[in-house]
Amino acid sequence: LLPEVIGFRLDGQLAKTSTATDLVLTIVEKLRQANVVGKFVEFYGDALDTLSIYDRCTIANMAPEYGATCGFFPVDQLTLDYLKTTGKSVEHVDMVENYCKEVGLFRDPNNDIKFSQELHLNLSDVLPCISGPKRPEDKILLSDVKNVISTEISKISKNKDSKKTVLEDGSIVIAAITSCTNTSNPSVIIGAGLLAKNAIEKGLNKKTWVKTSLAPGSKVVENYLRKADLLKYFNELGFNIIGYGCTTCIGNSGPIDEKYVKEINDNDIVASSVLSGNRNFEGRIHPEVKMNFLMSPMLVIAYSLIGNINFDITRESLGKDKNNNDVFLSDIWPSSDDINSVIQKNIDSNMFVNSYKDLFEGDDNWKNISTSQSEFFNWEDSSTYIQPSPFFTTQNDSENKLEEITDAYPLLVLGDSVTTDHISPAGSFKESTPAGTYLVDQGTSVLDFNSYGSRRGNFKIMQRGTFANIRIANKLVPDKTGGYTKHIPTNKIVSVYEASELYKNEDRELIVIAGKNYGCGSSRDWAAKGTKLLGVKAVIAESFERIHRSNLVGMGVLPLEFIKGENYESLGIDNNSTFTIAALKRNDTNVNINSTKNGQPYTFRAKVRIDTDKEWDYFLNDGILNYVLKNISNST
Repeated sequence: LLPEVIGFRLDGQLAKTSTATDLVLTIVEKLRQANVVGKFVEFYGDALDTLSIYDRCTIANMAPEYGATCGFFPVDQLTLDYLKTTGKSVEHVDMVENYCKEVGLFRDPNNDIKFSQELHLNLSDVLPCISGPKRPEDKILLSDVKNVISTEISKISKNKDSKKTVLEDGSIVIAAITSCTNTSNPSVIIGAGLLAKNAIEKGLNKKTWVKTSLAPGSKVVENYLRKADLLKYFNELGFNIIGYGCTTCIGNSGPIDEKYVKEINDNDIVASSVLSGNRNFEGRIHPEVKMNFLMSPMLVIAYSLIGNINFDITRESLGKDKNNNDVFLSDIWPSSDDINSVIQKNIDSNMFVNSYKDLFEGDDNWKNISTSQSEFFNWEDSSTYIQPSPFFTTQNDSENKLEEITDAYPLLVLGDSVTTDHISPAGSFKESTPAGTYLVDQGTSVLDFNSYGSRRGNFKIMQRGTFANIRIANKLVPDKTGGYTKHIPTNKIVSVYEASELYKNEDRELIVIAGKNYGCGSSRDWAAKGTKLLGVKAVIAESFERIHRSNLVGMGVLPLEFIKGENYESLGIDNNSTFTIAALKRNDTNVNINSTKNGQPYTFRAKVRIDTDKEWDYFLNDGILNYVLKNISNST
């Protein structure tokens, strides 16, 4: 299938008060509104003359957040200059230039490109903003934050006693400069360093309840911050370097001080996080945090000085200076000229070359790992981190995948925009969860639980963690949130994992029902793997996000879509119904599903979302892993 290519024309220049982060959050909002799921997005226009490679990377890197298969910019002279800056040889750069010109990938404003659809944005219209509290596309203008947040808090906050506490609704307990995009963009990370410097010189500091961290996109970032003498200001505000890679953005924020966790839980406080990452889905950042906001690194630091998101940062004082004068955001915001001056003085090609010249040698920790000289991995039965894959244990005949799915119960009935974080969370988990109970039974201390993400080599943990997000809302149990469902035959409310085991013991088949954009967010393969391990045979949704749909097929789970204009609610299906999905033939595009409505038999049709011939191969072999294994076996 050839994807549609959306042309996104960018004109004008960013205002001096707007950042690359403001630009990308605005683009994410516009592209989500345009529904570019499964499409390519090509950015073009006069604004490319002023957008740095770092800015372009920030935009292209967030393609999963705006739903596209990819977002890309044509190669041009700026691209070649960047390759030179990062230490690529003259021969390498020449090869890239010649190839791109030969195949038509080099930027030429005179090209008359025919796009499937065209969108437009003038960069001068981009205003300072953040996004949240649940999705990257939910943009909020900085000037509107207080009004929007006050309304949001009123929706989810419960009546509270009037007793005085350190924290209150909107309190920021995590402020993280993190992600592979923003922290690799010198304009915003150096801007954050200059803002930190200005704040400290004014006598401001971060609030004590705010857990702060800095996770640069690469060692190069640390080196130019150190060279520019800005790293010390990050450190002084508590934004110490904690590593180079995925941290808070994927849920690896680490623990919050226990006294604040207790205060949050005892008083049902609507706590917040602010981060410069790509994703802010429900339950992703930290289990105790209900609202998560994406923003530029500069704003992350600015909000850490306040300690509450329910604040008009554009008009209210951030605090007092050493002379007891009010300090406003404009007083510490660095100018674009100052930022560019620091960039020009402190970033060069030697910095990239020297930072990574010994990359593949590894440090002493890596070199000192004890290994055995064997073609086979030495599995340890006692390991709670790595266990053999369970996906190669059966070699079903392909015809089995076409058989009727009979009297399947819904394991969950979900709404719109269910993310792969809802399906397979990556962050920390508690002792009371199925995964926590399992680890305790294995003799693991609660302090050593780590996170789902760190234990993804153990299917026993990940299976128990599937649909265990603390914010997931299952319509089968409307009065509870978290990883719970109803075992329909007994009407018993149990964990999703426990219900799946009960259904397996009863030899029952399972499906999942969902709304629009099912599986949006991270590409996370465990969202499909865990679904498979729970015994789910099919997912019926109003629409799928591209990668998750593909991953379901790749695990042998049947993705079905309601016919356009229909959904679970509109069909009026009985709440305790079972579902029988008719037998399939290869390349079928629709299938009948039998259920009940008002106690009477009822049949509706659904669209089969196995989209290509190769995907049928994967599905009929019960997934891509078995398909590859069979091909290897047959070839020998």
